[in-house]
Amino acid sequence: MASSAAPAAGGPEGGGPTGSSTETPRRFSRDQLFILISAASMNLGSMMAYSVLGPFFPKEAENKGASNTMIGVIFGCYALFEFLASLVFGKYLVHIGAKFMFIAGMFISGAVTVIFGVMDRLPDGPVFIAMCFLVRVIDAIGFGAAITASSSILTKAFPNNVATVLGSLEVFSGLGLVVGPPLGGFLYQSFGYEVPFISLGCIVLLIIPLNACILPSYESDPSEHSFWKLVTLPKVGLIAFVLISLSSCFGFLDPILSLFVLGKFNLPAGYVGLVFLGLALSYTISSPLFGLLSDKMPHLRKWLLVFGNLITAACFMLLGPAPILHIKSQLWLLVLILVVNGVSAGMSIIPTFPEVLSCAYENGFEEGLSTLGLVSGLTSAMWSVGAFIGPMLGGFLYEKLGFEWAAAIQGLWPLISRWDCFTSWKTPEEDLNLKAPWVQRRSKLLSCQVKFSLMNSD
Repeated sequence: MASSAAPAAGGPEGGGPTGSSTETPRRFSRDQLFILISAASMNLGSMMAYSVLGPFFPKEAENKGASNTMIGVIFGCYALFEFLASLVFGKYLVHIGAKFMFIAGMFISGAVTVIFGVMDRLPDGPVFIAMCFLVRVIDAIGFGAAITASSSILTKAFPNNVATVLGSLEVFSGLGLVVGPPLGGFLYQSFGYEVPFISLGCIVLLIIPLNACILPSYESDPSEHSFWKLVTLPKVGLIAFVLISLSSCFGFLDPILSLFVLGKFNLPAGYVGLVFLGLALSYTISSPLFGLLSDKMPHLRKWLLVFGNLITAACFMLLGPAPILHIKSQLWLLVLILVVNGVSAGMSIIPTFPEVLSCAYENGFEEGLSTLGLVSGLTSAMWSVGAFIGPMLGGFLYEKLGFEWAAAIQGLWPLISRWDCFTSWKTPEEDLNLKAPWVQRRSKLLSCQVKFSLMNSD
């Protein structure tokens, strides 16, 4: 992103986009601090509003005549339209303007969250389901705009520390996921259905004026490259599959986990939110660490993804647990598995964005806001594909097989992507080792040609 603001001095570090090594500034500029405040407030408010549905909405929707599969569709449609919105907004970020897209997306997301609070007054059955679907679609478009613009602005402002900054801001996303479910459950138990949505929607709307005042504007020229060229790069395609597999797992939990906990352990809705706390809290704490590790030692990104996916697959096998393991389902074990799953999520998710960005620059994409919009839109879109598949597939499998088998089957996704990362992703060092024998043979051949030429000249 070419910017009027003052980004971090110098180009990217060895693991960054261009591979050059530069010194990272010790102090942030005023614009950088304002960008951090804007992104942190958006992450916190939006994630609180997004996660408030988990503890009590599935049960309310059941009472309104929605099946488990249809509940999964209501959750999943959000991700489908966020996917479409991310592709469009990523492509046209330069034309629309990053700041306007950020502010407008937050406004739409906050407003429709408030509207969602009056859904319980609608008639049961198709009318309720259709309106929930429509409101979630509009919310997804708003959030897709805000998150695409936010990621692009952050990457432009902090080119030397992409993973570190994104990982640190995941603290606020995680904090929103930590606070949202228990707060929503408490407000639901104390005041009813409307108050959680109206309260959190108003929080998102109230932080918009602050962001409108402090967020700097960015300008850049449109890119000649496309999403198709980016996603067809082999490594980018592999990372896209990793993102889809991981997001499908976490999307699976949104509509299903609360129903399982309510039915299996007979917890009140207010306490169900505390179960979600284990996953969100561990992800929040671990994300900055893995972001720093990814920036300082980019050669470890492959192994973070490999082991992160492997641990995630094991966690989903133990979440029920799977009947073939003959382990009794207990609440403490479920919470422990969610905590471990949060750490593995940090390992797998945080390295993906800087790695896609680095790959794009290595393959001729120009440095600027337009490329950052493409990368941000692509990663958001791929995450949304999995988040669309996860709830729908989870709702269907839960209805047909029960939670234990559904979770185990869902865990196959990260297991497959782990194998692809291990067998197909070559680090620069591994590529060099593979090329070494060929380079040696070529050097010997050139040496022989030189000797032959010298003999003929004599």
